[in-house]
Amino acid sequence: MTVTEETNRVIAQLRQEVCDLHAQLTRYDLVIWTAGNVSARVPDSDLMVIKPSGADYDSMTADDMVVCDLYGNLVDGELNPSSDTAAHAYVYRHMPEVGGVVHTHSTYATAWAARGEPIPCVLTMIADEFGGDVPVGPFALIGDDSIGRGIVETLRGSRSPAVLMHSHGPFTIGRTARDAVKAAVMVEDVARTVHISRQLGTTSPIDAANVTSLYERYQNVYGQADTSTATPQENQR
Repeated sequence: MTVTEETNRVIAQLRQEVCDLHAQLTRYDLVIWTAGNVSARVPDSDLMVIKPSGADYDSMTADDMVVCDLYGNLVDGELNPSSDTAAHAYVYRHMPEVGGVVHTHSTYATAWAARGEPIPCVLTMIADEFGGDVPVGPFALIGDDSIGRGIVETLRGSRSPAVLMHSHGPFTIGRTARDAVKAAVMVEDVARTVHISRQLGTTSPIDAANVTSLYERYQNVYGQADTSTATPQENQR
């Protein structure tokens, strides 16, 4: 695989971005210890940047981020890639519109995953961000692309950027790594709120037509118009 000078420049930027985005996972209490990972697709190449396995959040640097091909093979870096690398790689191979993938073990979203229960669309925020229920994906073992297959099978054709992998935890996708991190923050927030609401009584799902209306407004109208290179999702908040 030939890597151009421009590709190397982009990889350096993504290494810094991916490293910085991991700080958002700890900021919003989405991970503990060394769990969780963020990755970013390298545009116009069959490469991705991902967190190394077992890296300490407080001490890791941009140089620690590793570059892999879209089959999970290490291309550049001194450390072993994340144990979820094969899953991320499978998503990138089969969902070309995805530019970022995030996995956390955030408490409330993971609790729903442990139950194998979708988070029902009972809040306008869920309709806005997820376009309906947050779905549950199948149980899959860690280490190969089984998790990636479950993510793709569940999210392909879905409006949701998040899936609760059964007995494991949430995975989120986005057009950028930042979008995927935002989805990870949002899915934990709605998972917590819906859990609390159920302690108070019965919840009622939002009508499907209203869900679509809310989703389309949020995705296409909400926020400020911008002529920069930022994606629509980046302009929404």
